[in-house]
Amino acid sequence: MRIHIATDHAGLEFSKDLAEHLALEGHEVIDHGPPSFDPLDDYPSFCIRAAKAVVADLKRGVESLGVVFGGSGNGEQMAANKVAGARAALVWSVNTAVLAREHNDANVCAIGARQHSIDEALLFIDTFINTPFSDEQRHQRRINQLGEFETTGQVSGFVTSD
Repeated sequence: MRIHIATDHAGLEFSKDLAEHLALEGHEVIDHGPPSFDPLDDYPSFCIRAAKAVVADLKRGVESLGVVFGGSGNGEQMAANKVAGARAALVWSVNTAVLAREHNDANVCAIGARQHSIDEALLFIDTFINTPFSDEQRHQRRINQLGEFETTGQVSGFVTSD
């Protein structure tokens, strides 16, 4: 599987360990930055680039997921979710990794590099990567509603107030 990774300065050292770990697991790793430590770097461009690459790969039929991380993972998740077609989930446990994939078919995993040990984060990421979507109709229906809102600003059968 192709795995797109991105971080900010808070996760730069972890990104090297993660890339090595994923490569040893047989994945093709594409690192979207940053290339070097800069305490003033801005994570949105790196995370958006990774999420765009995941979505593009999936549209081409390439099996692909993304992993974005920073101090908390919150901003990185928000950035990735600005990309149409990206479904980024903040993962902080094995259970949230499983549910993100099984129920939401999340294609990007966000992790707080300052919130977990390397071993914990690798466990969460491996779980995320190895957990398939359940294909349950109710989950797919909800994912479709998210996509519908993303493209039309509406959800069929639901009136939004502005």
